[in-house]
Amino acid sequence: MLAGIAMPAFAPALAHVGDQIVDIAMRSDIDGARVWFDPIGVLVSPGTTITWITRENVHTATAYHPDNDGHSLRIPKGATPWDSGYLVNPGDSFQVTLTAPGVYDYYCAPHEHGGMVGRIIVANPSGPGALPFDYFKSHDPVPDWQDVPEMARNNFPSIQRIMEQGTVRL
Repeated sequence: MLAGIAMPAFAPALAHVGDQIVDIAMRSDIDGARVWFDPIGVLVSPGTTITWITRENVHTATAYHPDNDGHSLRIPKGATPWDSGYLVNPGDSFQVTLTAPGVYDYYCAPHEHGGMVGRIIVANPSGPGALPFDYFKSHDPVPDWQDVPEMARNNFPSIQRIMEQGTVRL
């Protein structure tokens, strides 16, 4: 009985911690011809934990960062890049807590060329992810980074849409 009385008084205090958890499903149609993150775009507060969960097919959640197979930098400078590795079974998941404000672009390694990408904005739209996809080509010397594939570029939700809606689904 004491636990029942103590719990209601304790639960509201946890709500004021400020940490959030956002789930992003990694989806596929039955044939694997159409793949996507759901939601594809989210606006969150610093300290939010993002959990990617495989629903169908085999996927990764991988930050656009040179440490990840030479991809161009599309997360805030100084933010830690991530790569979930292959999540094979339905229900497999991977978590990252994002603290640095800015735009975080990410992709699914086996499906990037098919346009399976997502965008997270932490607090405000800043950093390399807020710049044009080819921004790094004006640097001297030009970094030896991979371009974001055209199909992927076309599938990112706009920063403006994420800022207006908070959550963007396909």
